[in-house]
Amino acid sequence: MLFKIIIIIHVFCFIFVPSLLCGEDIPTTLSGPFTPVTVPLDDSFRGNAVDLPSDDPRLQRTVKGFEPEQISISLSANYHSIWISWITGEFQIGDNIKPLDPDSVASVVQYGKVKSLDKVHSQKAEGHSLIYNQLYPFEGLHNYTSGIIHHVKLTGLSPDTVYYYRCGDPSIGAMSNVFRFKTMPVSSSQNYPKIGIVGDLGLTYNTTSTVSHLIKNNPDLVLLVGDATYANLYLTDGTGSDCYSCSFANTPIHETYQPRWDYWGRYMQRLTSKVPIMAIEGNHEIEEQVDNTTFAAYSARFAFPSEESGSKSTMYYSFNAGGIHFLMLGGYTAYDKSSDQYKWLQRDLAKVDRKVTPWLVGVWHPPWYNTYVSHYKEVECMRVAMEELLYNAGVDIIFNGHVHAYERSNRVYNYTLDPCGPVHITIGDGGNREKMAKKHADEAGNCPEPSSTPDSFMGGFCAYNFTSGPAAGNFCWDRQPEYSAYRESSFGHGILEVKNETHALWTWHRNQDMYNVAGDQIFIVREPERCPVRAPPPVMVWDE
Repeated sequence: MLFKIIIIIHVFCFIFVPSLLCGEDIPTTLSGPFTPVTVPLDDSFRGNAVDLPSDDPRLQRTVKGFEPEQISISLSANYHSIWISWITGEFQIGDNIKPLDPDSVASVVQYGKVKSLDKVHSQKAEGHSLIYNQLYPFEGLHNYTSGIIHHVKLTGLSPDTVYYYRCGDPSIGAMSNVFRFKTMPVSSSQNYPKIGIVGDLGLTYNTTSTVSHLIKNNPDLVLLVGDATYANLYLTDGTGSDCYSCSFANTPIHETYQPRWDYWGRYMQRLTSKVPIMAIEGNHEIEEQVDNTTFAAYSARFAFPSEESGSKSTMYYSFNAGGIHFLMLGGYTAYDKSSDQYKWLQRDLAKVDRKVTPWLVGVWHPPWYNTYVSHYKEVECMRVAMEELLYNAGVDIIFNGHVHAYERSNRVYNYTLDPCGPVHITIGDGGNREKMAKKHADEAGNCPEPSSTPDSFMGGFCAYNFTSGPAAGNFCWDRQPEYSAYRESSFGHGILEVKNETHALWTWHRNQDMYNVAGDQIFIVREPERCPVRAPPPVMVWDE
């Protein structure tokens, strides 16, 4: 009888009241704000930030003809629909390229709950296809045209259910092997998937470690918070550059080597063909080309629930995953209060029902709260425009990348500790070739010149000196700011496990540790009674 009581108490604590009161050794945000902690850089783990070479077997095309490759899954706005994406045909790069005809190969997915996918137990869905080009009107630069990219939306799916699928064109015998995925649970206060979060991945030997660790932790969903391939660290002839700006040296436009996207898609298929991945753009996805076209690869290769969530753009959208509503926002498209994105965000927040999706999570690439020299105060204009709206909506957690290190904030709003502010987590430490960010803006001699901080793509200047608090009158603190709870320069990934409508376990895993070891871990606790959601301002008719 005593044994049964112990088991019941343990289950109750884990599911309903996960806190120190139940004997856990994991802190909660209720214990905060925490004294800032900086873990010194361990130089022995900084090596190997070197890209996989193009002849690595994991990056090679192994299919024949128009058989599918680079297969990936992404979510629609809710559990009952999902996107299957893949590429057929070979890309071309050079001076004389001839784009493939997207209509020459069908976009078909056969799927069902039985692995055999026989005629009795399977269904068929058809979608659309496209190609994109990366073109440079300058002598000596190589143009690129992609293989045929297919996107098929499956609808009418059951929640929390395993489905099997294969994709391709059955009329020409070009079908993939059978893969499987699991749909999200019904959106409610009791249902939550296990979510892996990575940023700034690239395709280095560190990336392979990050992805291996992530797969080992068995997520139900993966969020990619920008900067997937770093193809723009290569010239169009495939020569690597040492830094982001180096590609500008001899040409009037920033070059990018698009085959790195294909290499990345092939390598990532081991994960993305089984686990849905939801991506948002980063600065390395800008990829300028002829006619001022940007984000061509990003917008073509991923499937987004933009239309389903009322967005007109691939640069921002939203979706539900169990009891979590995700806001995927764009840091590289207009975000001021007169912008389409801001008006869409107002409308989206007005539709959120916190009884159905108690958790509200924001995701975008460049962080607002960052204490590293790298990208310090770079997107102050975005913070100034949107922070109040997100605070009033009761956003619980915000995930960013961009800075190649890890940092977790105390609850903060407008640079002030606030028990109702979100926890900001920067996790741009996926393993890309630009290596680690290690200098902190609060260390002597490291504070950047304010005029050097604005993002070069978006422009605008909003980064002024602090007006109050310990750093009043200064552009940087003279010590780790109180809003920064924990920071460390190390490669890794994160896992978010929401336990119920008030408690979520956040774990950051470092690549150099064993799979079951946490570099940083905390229960993020919502207090809806203490921090009620404030109604957003109405969206005017002329804003629609």
